[in-house]
Amino acid sequence: MNPDVRKSATDPAASTGSPAFTLPALPYVQDALEPYVSARTTGFHYGKHHKGYIDNLNKLVGGTVSAGLPLESIIAATVGRPDEAAIFNNAAQAWNHAFYWRSLRPKGGGEPPAALKKKIEASFGTLDAFKKEWATAATTQFGSGWAWLVLDGDKLKVVKTGNADVPLTTGLKPLLTIDVWEHAYYLDYQNRRADYVNAVLDKLINWEFAAENLG
Repeated sequence: MNPDVRKSATDPAASTGSPAFTLPALPYVQDALEPYVSARTTGFHYGKHHKGYIDNLNKLVGGTVSAGLPLESIIAATVGRPDEAAIFNNAAQAWNHAFYWRSLRPKGGGEPPAALKKKIEASFGTLDAFKKEWATAATTQFGSGWAWLVLDGDKLKVVKTGNADVPLTTGLKPLLTIDVWEHAYYLDYQNRRADYVNAVLDKLINWEFAAENLG
């Protein structure tokens, strides 16, 4: 489940001053999400925003013990600490974005795998009821943030988080996410966030990734 953007401790680059964290490759080509998310949006989102979080994190933790830690460990160690807010924000956003790219796929949407659909129906009643709740969370998140499908114990839930916050810090297991920062959709949809959210849910969401995370 966890996106890994950390260099291996045995990587020779780790001892030659190279960055501790690297930008993970997109799981598809840049225009693969068209026409629902344009290649231009993906290019800016991935190549500028996601890369910016990685670059900033490397500057912040370079030469410290944190440079050898997984992102999850950095997030856990810095959450809720004002003096470590910059590190938390960049580490969490690096993690969130790697997770987001894998939450989407070309020709996505449709029906979830049977086991996941059964779990969704047990938690929300119907697939449509779940999608409506998730879309509401994504469209009503005030300002920047994320809408998530998570596992809480043995039950699925929809939660939303602001800015860089991630459900990992409250003991929830993320299964899927939708990025509702404006940079995720504004070039294509302007202020029509609901249209972007519905396009993701109907055409791009990667149910197989959620099933993999569910285990």
